[in-house]
Amino acid sequence: MINRKLLALTAVVLTGLLGCTQDHKTQSGRAEPPDYQVQLEVAIKHWDGEFNWTQARVAAIPGMGNDGNPRLIMTMQKWFVAHSDFYSGLYTLQSDDMGATWTGPKEQPALGWRREEGNIIRGICDFTPGWHEKTGKLLALGHTVYYIEGGKLLKNRPRSTAYAVYDPETGEWSPWKQLKLPDENKFFNSGSGCGQWLVQPDGTLLIPAYFRGRADTTNCYASTVFHCHFDGETLSYIKHGDELTLDTPRGVYEPSLIAFKNRYYLTLRNDIKAYVSVSDDAMHWQPIKPWTFDNGQEIGSYNTQQHWAAHENGLFLVYTRRGANNDHIPRSRAPLFMAGVDPDRLVVRKASERIVIPERGVMMGNFGVSDINNSETWITVGENMHPPENLDQGADGSVFTARICWSDTNNNKNK
Repeated sequence: MINRKLLALTAVVLTGLLGCTQDHKTQSGRAEPPDYQVQLEVAIKHWDGEFNWTQARVAAIPGMGNDGNPRLIMTMQKWFVAHSDFYSGLYTLQSDDMGATWTGPKEQPALGWRREEGNIIRGICDFTPGWHEKTGKLLALGHTVYYIEGGKLLKNRPRSTAYAVYDPETGEWSPWKQLKLPDENKFFNSGSGCGQWLVQPDGTLLIPAYFRGRADTTNCYASTVFHCHFDGETLSYIKHGDELTLDTPRGVYEPSLIAFKNRYYLTLRNDIKAYVSVSDDAMHWQPIKPWTFDNGQEIGSYNTQQHWAAHENGLFLVYTRRGANNDHIPRSRAPLFMAGVDPDRLVVRKASERIVIPERGVMMGNFGVSDINNSETWITVGENMHPPENLDQGADGSVFTARICWSDTNNNKNK
């Protein structure tokens, strides 16, 4: 019988020794998908029975680190386990040496709770940071959240896409703001939670989001892509694309967007199965289809998010799924898998599937995937210390960084 705890801890120890080596070669035009190595490290860990770190996502600021390397900013939040989805304001970790050492966690008051009348707390969560080259600012996107004092989510709450700006010259964050949308009734409950978003060559943004109207009683979200302008301080709506819908529990939500070979790809969460679509312009989308392996079998990802990794020579999906000796994990939210995608057939290549972060008895759900430089793409996730009956299997509240070390230099221009 396999000792799951020993297996997972061994994986961490063996792969967490060194960063990616820098002997990659550029092989433009190669037909086969690129190979890669996974090097697993722990940025920070915490578990005291009250909270663990979650929503860990990292962004790279080019040239701001040591020796010409990027500065890395990781945003994350405390998950207070007494209530479902009860998050603190945002904290940050910073590294100027490519993750060899981290400074923090540092609480960012500008990204914290705002107390309102009636014992209501308005906060932000599910943030994803990214570099905006045209303005020289780091932009982080997520959505608002409302709690009743003590931690319970407010019922029938409004929600909106929220954002905040980090200035690398001052090292300061702006107070978070909310994106103004033209149809307040349609977008009464909307946000860009946990989504991968894109910066276009002209500096405008493509932001995947999901929404539900004020009078909607179906409990089904629709998803779309907002086209927005950003001037370094304010994010403003230009238009949005097709509204993708699904008449099953909660519809489609938590979309993530990637560009590859001049096309756009969208992966979408649903309570029963995961979905995918493709577009030539990120505004007009083909009908959504369930994610399947290339053998026709559904991949088995359900009621959680998936994200993308892209190399100039290959498109990849990062996901969780059932059927991996992981029925003891709620919603099968561990381990994290990565596999190649056939961009024409919109299927996952089963034979290419690899575990990139092993499970140690608890959930790893709200993860992130980020391009760091031309050699490395990182997957980041915190161990959510649940369920309690599994806490003897090795989990300790670690925030993992899994370096995807590409075998070839990644000159993907559609990031």
